[in-house]
Amino acid sequence: MTDSPVLALAKDLISRQSVTPEDADCQKVMIERLEKLGFEIEVMVFEDTTNFWARRGQQAPLFAFAGHTDVVPAGPLDQWNTSPFEPTIIDGYLYGRGAADMKGSLACMLVAAERFVAEHPDHKGSIAFLITSDEEGPFINGTTRVIDTLMARDEKIDMCIVGEPSSTNHVGDVVKNGRRGSITGDLRVKGIQGHVAYPHLANNPIHKAMPALAELAATEWDQGNAYFPPTSFQIPNLQAGTGASNVIPGEFDVQFNFRFSTELTDETIKSRVHTVLDQHQLDYDLKWTLSGHPFLTDTGALLDAVVTGVEAVNGTKPELLTTGGTSDGRFIARMGAQVVELGPVNATIHKVNECVKVDDLEKLTDMFEQTLVNLLGQ
Repeated sequence: MTDSPVLALAKDLISRQSVTPEDADCQKVMIERLEKLGFEIEVMVFEDTTNFWARRGQQAPLFAFAGHTDVVPAGPLDQWNTSPFEPTIIDGYLYGRGAADMKGSLACMLVAAERFVAEHPDHKGSIAFLITSDEEGPFINGTTRVIDTLMARDEKIDMCIVGEPSSTNHVGDVVKNGRRGSITGDLRVKGIQGHVAYPHLANNPIHKAMPALAELAATEWDQGNAYFPPTSFQIPNLQAGTGASNVIPGEFDVQFNFRFSTELTDETIKSRVHTVLDQHQLDYDLKWTLSGHPFLTDTGALLDAVVTGVEAVNGTKPELLTTGGTSDGRFIARMGAQVVELGPVNATIHKVNECVKVDDLEKLTDMFEQTLVNLLGQ
């Protein structure tokens, strides 16, 4: 039996070993098809990362699909039931690295656009694709650089669907209508190295820092709100000492991370942390890295169109959640755009034997097409 258009494209993309930041011509495949639809293509290469921006139409509103062609490494090959870059269907599931995250979504987006343009060649507004090969990696030369370029020339995305795997049990049961912000602190507490038998001649930075860290860990930063859980503080890494049991360390390195809601700003977090550290009279250096501000799309034409589109396919409305990590949606939201994430079930992403239900690809394509109809159909 011949594969459907979306399944054939998903297989083609999965077969290409595009481990970050490699693209392996995935974008070339997409560009060739978008050009046939009348999209104007702009390839943007920043350092080791290939991106493209494709646009059809010049009128507002500008709706964009956003996604990435790169995938995480396959991991232990002997734990895969099939070769990770040889797309294989078993019992109605398509297996392969990137099947769910997110080459399946890319195929659905493109086929949905093809079907929509065929039915609505003179659609309202504009349609765009923002595709990168650096989302799974350091993400410094990918979507954020494209957004900087667009903003510099006053080209503004009004509404965007990011095709990240948002679903939990079946496609479309969850739409992510926001994400928490993320900020990391790299703290170095300074002391005086010495012999453990002569503590009066040293100053143990671990002992000095622990009360402050305990206070930070016990702090209620906020209570969250209707869309976000309370802000969390977590310590993922600690480092001190020489490895010897008789040496008091001279420095203590602590890394901590905040996942924060719209109840806080990064500047408020920084100020409150410094206040605690200063009250404990620590001698320290602290470097901050902001990965993204929180964003939320709680109302608007995009959310209405997506919810209606999902309901038309599934018969039920999706749940709106902001849980999980960060996504490239945080960069697009900087424009003031309405941003939501809709994609396949996320149960197998970044795992061996990553897979997506073939029927879900067909349903997701229908959801994307219906959203386009709701927003831009004549």
